[in-house]
Order: sequence, then C-alpha cells, then structure tokens
Amino acid sequence: MAFGHNSNVTYNETGYHVQTEDRGPNHPFIDTTVYCHGQVVHRRTNSYYDLTPLTPQHETVLRQRVETQHRGIVEEIRSGALQLAPPPDPVTPVKVRAPIHDERQAWELQLDLLNPRNWLTANRAHLELAVHIKGMAAAVSGARVTARIEGAAAPTEFSATTGPDGNATLDFIMPRLAKPDAALVIHATQGAASAQLRYQLRARPKTPFNAEAR
Repeated sequence: MAFGHNSNVTYNETGYHVQTEDRGPNHPFIDTTVYCHGQVVHRRTNSYYDLTPLTPQHETVLRQRVETQHRGIVEEIRSGALQLAPPPDPVTPVKVRAPIHDERQAWELQLDLLNPRNWLTANRAHLELAVHIKGMAAAVSGARVTARIEGAAAPTEFSATTGPDGNATLDFIMPRLAKPDAALVIHATQGAASAQLRYQLRARPKTPFNAEAR
C-alpha cells in the first residue's frame, strides 16, 4: 500500500503546493516535492530500505514517516525555516481562446487532481483541482470545473471556478450509489476547450466508497 499527502501552504503571500508520497517497496523512498507557480522549487527524498520487506508493522512505521516528513516540510515553509526562492517570472494566468477556424491547433486544457490518493475520507469528498494549458505551465483562471457522480441514486453535480492560480476546490458529501459501475467524472471547460478525468467507484466493506482511476 502506498501512502501520500498533499497540502497548500502560503508564506509571504506566496502559495506553495507540497506533495509527499512513498514510491513503493520496489523503490523504497519517501519523496516530498514543493511546487510554486507549477514549478518544482524544492525536493526532499529519504530511504526506507530498513523497513523492507514490508510487514504490517513496518507499514505502520512507514505511514508515520510519510506523515512526519510531510508535516515537517509544511511547518518549515510556514515558519520560514525552509528558504524557498519562488520562480523569478511567475506565469501570468491566461484565459484560453476559443479556437478559430483557420488555426491549425486550438488550445487544450490539462486537468489535474492534486490529491488523488486521499480525496475521499469516509463519506466526504474533497477535490483539489488544477487547470493549465496542456504542455505549458500557464494556469487557467476562470475555468468552470464540475464533478458529477454517474450511477448515483439521484442526479448530482458540483461546480466551482478556478482562481488566478488555476486551482479550484470541491467539497461535498458522497451520494448513495445505485449502480455497480458508478464513476466520479470531473470536467473542466474554458471557452471551447475542455478536459476530463474519470474515476471508477467501488464499494468496499467498512469503507463506503473507493475510487480507482481507469
């Protein structure tokens, strides 16, 4: 089982996204990456070879190490102990133009779920989303992001608009699933451009819902 955490941190009016994950028993390292304006500004890696092969007891220790490393870097950023240099030329958010008939290629959107491993806790969904121009670091502000549950007992749809950093957050209570092939579908649109993510939902004992990407 892989463990991971995602957090957004602000220091001196600059926003940072912190992502920590273990790379699995075949590559036993805990990686923490700090992003600013879509660029990597810090990375920290620690080995956990001493816990391999993983046993249930070792997995408990590994989970604690991942949490400790993630929480430690978040606190270092908040306190200023970790000196980070924001990118010298922050990307100015842009809006995607609708395609023109004589253009060879229209803009394409890239939609990312920043917390794919822990977006669902118990029966509550918390989606941290980012919209960029595909192949570029340019954030897309003003994009409409929607999430719906296909196969729910009742029609559901939740929406938000991306901010200047291209990010948006959706929080909602998961509805009751009525079909075995239910799915979470996330859609982003800006003008004529769009992007979509789809996650299959499967019920498991003691855990109401579990999402796995197709």
